[in-house]
Amino acid sequence: MTARAMTRWKPGDRPRASDAMIRVDQAGEYGATRIYAGQLAIFGDRHPTARAIHHMAQQEERHRLFFDRMIVERGVRPTVLQPFWDVAGFALGAVTAAMGPNAAMACTAAVETEIDKHYAEQLVELGDSDPELSAAIADFQAEEVEHRDHALANGAEATFGYPVLSGIIRMGCKVAIAAAKRI
Repeated sequence: MTARAMTRWKPGDRPRASDAMIRVDQAGEYGATRIYAGQLAIFGDRHPTARAIHHMAQQEERHRLFFDRMIVERGVRPTVLQPFWDVAGFALGAVTAAMGPNAAMACTAAVETEIDKHYAEQLVELGDSDPELSAAIADFQAEEVEHRDHALANGAEATFGYPVLSGIIRMGCKVAIAAAKRI
């Protein structure tokens, strides 16, 4: 048994702060893969926007796999809301893609703006306490910023009603983060 496996949570233990981080980050990365799956279901492989979305989806899948591994290795309880994120993420992706490429990019810009803030807050909270988790979050944060910047450079703000759409999606992200920390 590894030292990490021996640190698993047991009934009566106080939850570690990193447990909620891992739970919410895994849920968020899973939701991101579902958003991109919904967008790709509408755009297909031949749409000019699909190539960029596919690249971002691959990065999100790598992030999700890391957090899946952390959940198992550290004995973190995953969120019970995953079935909801499955449907809600896919629907958000499909609806924004159906609105057009700019709306799909607006979705990405909104989500990644919140995730950038969320990861920055986590890095401050972690400090030097968990180098493995901090390094992964910093790496993933850089890729999320890359996604946001790509979306902004590729028409996100040209979406009709961008401030409203972005605000609604960002509020949804905040609610999802808060819920996944606890549920």
